[in-house]
Amino acid sequence: MKKLNFSKDNIRNKIDKLKKFFRRHYVEFFKEFPLLFCFIVTALIDTLLLRIITVGNYTYLKPLLLDLGMLFIISSFMFLFKNEKKRRKYLLIMSVFTSVLCVVHSVYYTYYDSFASISLLATSTFVVDVGDAVVKKVLKVTDLIYLWQPIFFYYYYFRDVRNSKKKFKDIDRKFSFLNMIGTGVVVIGITFIFMSKVEWSRFGKMWNRESVVSSFGMYTYQINDIFQSLEPKINNLFGHDSALKKVMDYYDAHDSANKKNDYSNIFKGKNVLVIHAESLQSFVINRSFNNKDVTPFINKMTKEGIYFSNYYSEVGVGTSSDAEFTFSTSLMPSSNGTVFVNYFDREYQTIQKSFKDNGYYVFSMHGNTGDFWNRATMHKNMGYDKFYSKSSYDVDEIIGLGISDKSFFKQSVEIIKEVNSNNKPFFGTLITLTNHTPWSDLDLMDEYDATWTVDVNGEKIVRDYLKGTTMGDYLRSVHYMDQAIESFINDLDREGILDNTVIVIYGDHDARISKKNYNLMYNYDPYNDSIKEDGDDGYRDYNDYEYKLDRKVPFIIWSKDKKYKKEVKTVTGMIDAYPILSNLFGVSGSRFQLGHDILGNNKSDNTVVFTDGSYVTNKVYYNGQNGEIYSVSGDAVDSQYVKNNSDYANEIIDISNDIITYDLIKEINNRSS
Repeated sequence: MKKLNFSKDNIRNKIDKLKKFFRRHYVEFFKEFPLLFCFIVTALIDTLLLRIITVGNYTYLKPLLLDLGMLFIISSFMFLFKNEKKRRKYLLIMSVFTSVLCVVHSVYYTYYDSFASISLLATSTFVVDVGDAVVKKVLKVTDLIYLWQPIFFYYYYFRDVRNSKKKFKDIDRKFSFLNMIGTGVVVIGITFIFMSKVEWSRFGKMWNRESVVSSFGMYTYQINDIFQSLEPKINNLFGHDSALKKVMDYYDAHDSANKKNDYSNIFKGKNVLVIHAESLQSFVINRSFNNKDVTPFINKMTKEGIYFSNYYSEVGVGTSSDAEFTFSTSLMPSSNGTVFVNYFDREYQTIQKSFKDNGYYVFSMHGNTGDFWNRATMHKNMGYDKFYSKSSYDVDEIIGLGISDKSFFKQSVEIIKEVNSNNKPFFGTLITLTNHTPWSDLDLMDEYDATWTVDVNGEKIVRDYLKGTTMGDYLRSVHYMDQAIESFINDLDREGILDNTVIVIYGDHDARISKKNYNLMYNYDPYNDSIKEDGDDGYRDYNDYEYKLDRKVPFIIWSKDKKYKKEVKTVTGMIDAYPILSNLFGVSGSRFQLGHDILGNNKSDNTVVFTDGSYVTNKVYYNGQNGEIYSVSGDAVDSQYVKNNSDYANEIIDISNDIITYDLIKEINNRSS
């Protein structure tokens, strides 16, 4: 065995060799290619800025190293070009590409609190329809900061062209290529060794895209996302058998059938009209300014009907379409892409089909085009007999993205009258539009006075502190929605349709209003015309978790003839709607439902799971990104309680994704028949 030599001379010799290696492969190499060095450094700064502005982890070394390694690999391909001019152009193109990628992710994060996916390219045409909303309410100045990189690089590009004396000199392209790609692979490989099991698990599942970018950097995330997005096309080759077994074992162990309770069949045989209320949040319920309620009519319905006051939307990147899907199927949205676009050709058990099997005529209504969110195709798959889309309406009044809610509802009553004349019970879904961000065309809505009048030194001063803010615009828009719903209900009543009809209202998702706007509403000091700070009288500590909890939406079940006057405070999710409604109306539930009938659930607690692995119960909010726990009840939380709910959250996300990805409902039904 050769003895190790730790003499000073030997160590000095090794260090000298290492210095020579480093000098040749990097110092002299980058002196030879200053433009390459410029690209790597500026692109790396851009990805660092992206993490600072979005997830905020600027001190974490691993994503920085992984982005650096990926940039080495990306840059290496310049040496595949023999011509130096083409090599320079390649770097220029990559500079523009990487900065635009940062802009896209930044804008996307502003709206979705997540990062963009290649699988959403199929939905990119929807941006045209909501472009005004993006510019007015989503796009921020900070989203454009990344463009400094191509601008600076463009300047350096021409400076380097003018100053380079070696641009016609032959280079060792093979050495240069291997040097760059080898360095990148080594940096990435070493960094991967230090990744934890939790980080690898999140990387594989991609539920929580923020944590993946936070740990693995932007470029590794993007490559992983591309492979994940290809999963629907290769799912028949890998993973099908294990997914099928896992799903069948789950339902064998969990009885999904609804249990009879005091509310079973109370609406049996009645018509149903479901109002899918765009961006309607619960914080506006029973909120007033100057003794005038924001939503007086909806407030009345919550007091008279069955009102779920702790109800949460569980949407992913598909927003409104995800809300429809989860409400209708009692499954979670897909973690990869959007069901309405990427998985529209699967078989699903839906609440629409359950009512249809009980002799109901099932229809949907929306003032937008049928191809938006691929609804024309997906609604047919869900079991609707007819979809009344934009072509069924006279677009006589436009607010925001399309026909106004008041006009939409008024014209819908005429269609519902015709449906009702067929002497058949009906189940109808009406999807509103006006309350979609950016809450524009306010002049077409009634004024809503959200001011604060104070007496300062004997003088009455009106503080119009919400004017021109997103919150102020939203409150006025929601007030308009309340008026539109009231007019719709009154019109149905005049036509005699309301006597045998139950109205169901749910907010499809939160309005994506910034925390700053909430803090303005809650902590405004009208006397000093300022925002209260910690220690001030009446100050509310509005932290990140209070902000997340404020995103809940209303779920109301109301009938004219009987006032149930029941408020359900148990935490409930969109996934629970199908079990609840199928029991109330005495129709069959879904054997694949993952939600619960909260009215028949004797437990005082329930777990609402979100697509990133976070969850909320009556006791705790768990952040799936960083593992933080926020006590909702204010009491201490047992660690086993957190673990049990985390395991449950991971399980139903997995089960739902497997059902969707592998079209398992169709396969299991075929096996049973």
